[in-house]
Formats: sequence, structure tokens, C-alpha cells
Amino acid sequence: MAVTKRIIPCIDVDIDEDGEAAVYTGVNFEDLKYTGDPVEMAREYNAAGADEFVFLDITASAEGRETMLHVVEQIADEVFIPLTVGGGIRTRDDVKETLRAGADKVSINTAAIENPDLVDAGAAAFGSQCIVISVDARRRYDEQGEHYEEVDGESCWFECTIKGGREGTGVDVVEWAREVESRGAGELFVNSIDADGTKDGYDIPLTRAVCENVSTPVIASSGCGGPEDAYEVFTEAGADAALAASIFHFDEYSIRDVKEYLDERGVPVRL
Repeated sequence: MAVTKRIIPCIDVDIDEDGEAAVYTGVNFEDLKYTGDPVEMAREYNAAGADEFVFLDITASAEGRETMLHVVEQIADEVFIPLTVGGGIRTRDDVKETLRAGADKVSINTAAIENPDLVDAGAAAFGSQCIVISVDARRRYDEQGEHYEEVDGESCWFECTIKGGREGTGVDVVEWAREVESRGAGELFVNSIDADGTKDGYDIPLTRAVCENVSTPVIASSGCGGPEDAYEVFTEAGADAALAASIFHFDEYSIRDVKEYLDERGVPVRL
């Protein structure tokens, strides 16, 4: 029996001007606009048939603050599907506290690149299934990379960025994916800065490059404009899950709409 593909809504959470947690949506990791209340949105997506739910504290790493665990606790009380939490997780103790707050998995980006041993330590202590490595990738058209893809007639590589896409690292995404897999990561969460918020479709060359070089499950993120984009990233790139935000947040499509579209075209999903 074929393994079912997952549809995963995601919320990007920040602190608003009143000091409260709020969901924001942007383009290319910028121009963020208020979207809603994180707990209420989590409740709605749980009822709507999401396979999993992702909570990203989008400024915790850049600002050097801790993840909003009080909000994670509230969300964990509302969702009965796997919950992944990312943002501001820097140490083994952070992983422990986030899981204790109700997360099933933690998503780590900046801290893993700055201290790769954290991946080994987290997997050893809590199990690989808990450790999701998030990659905020951007295209570079120079000779500094290791793995190149043809994109619109040009050769490019994909660079890992940190601190919410604010800083480049010089690390090749494909090589990094291979490394964290060998260190025990249980899943890869691949975000495209170039496609983020555009609704022009997932970054197929990026997603395919990662999927072809690891056996670890890959979540494709950024750029989903509709069910056809989810279909493409599953059938053309080999992703195991498709994450989306805007199309669900603004009721352009429901999770059911996406799943029925996929099911009609032979993609195995949980209806």
C-alpha cells in the first residue's frame, strides 16, 4: 500500500505591538501582515482535516529569545494531530521543554547549523522522529556551491540561511541535508525564500534536489497557490508532505479541497 502524502498547514507567529502572539503572512520572508490568532487557527485546522500542524516562532532565533511555550501549550490543548514547533530552539534543554509543552516534534534551523552536534544530541535523547531540520534555502547563481541544478536555463545552487532568512551561511542545502540525515534527523522541512508567499508553486528544483539525495522524509514548503501545486511537488519532486499557509489562511482553498484534488488524480491521501 502506498504511503499517504500529508497536507500540513503552518502558522508563522510573532509578537504584536501589544505583546501578544499573532499569526503573520508575508512574501519572501518580508512584508508581514497580521493574519489571525494562533490558538484559534490551530483549532480550526485540527477540525478541517489537517494531517499535521506546524507552529513557527519566526523571530525567536533572530532576536535571541525563547520560543513562546505558553502559546505552544494552548495550541497543544486544541490539536489532536502531530504538532511541530520551531523557532528559538538552541539547546537540548530547549528541545526537552518544547516537547514537554506539548509538541510532538521540534523544527531546528539556526542552532543546528551553528552547532551540528545538537542534531545528534536531540536524536539520541528524544528519538529521530522528534527532530525536524528546517532549511531556509535561497538560490545563488555563482560558483560557491557544491550541488547545482538547472533553473530557467541557468545553473544555480541552494544556500542555507539562518535567523529567519536574514543571514547567509555559504552552506549548500543538499550537502547539509545529507549531513543532518547522517546525524539522526527524522525529517527535513525545506523552505524556499524565493518562492515564499508568491503562490507561484513550490520550488521544484530545490525540493527535487533534496528528495533525490536523502531517504529522510521531506516536507515541501513555500509557494503553494492551489491543489495543482501540491500535486506537482508530490509527483515531480517526490516530496512526502506539502505545507501551505496563505491558501488556507485566507480561505482560498480548504484542506479538503486539496485532498480531494489529489485523491482524484491518484495521489494517496487521508480523507
